[in-house]
Amino acid sequence: MNQWTIYDRPKDYPDQFVARCWRISPGKLQPTGDMFTGDTLDEVRALLPYGLVRVTRYPDDDPKIVETWL
Repeated sequence: MNQWTIYDRPKDYPDQFVARCWRISPGKLQPTGDMFTGDTLDEVRALLPYGLVRVTRYPDDDPKIVETWL
């Protein structure tokens, strides 16, 4: 299963929002290398694959994480 995590201006893209795809498998979370960038949160959300469901961030998540989509 894949998840997309949206970040608010991470260190490697300090002027943009970034969506990164992660592969979820039993006991593992691995980056896939797939990503999108945009100037606004709505721009990045519009690029995500259709049919995903938004999950809000947990309080102990990295502060740069905005939300995750499954």
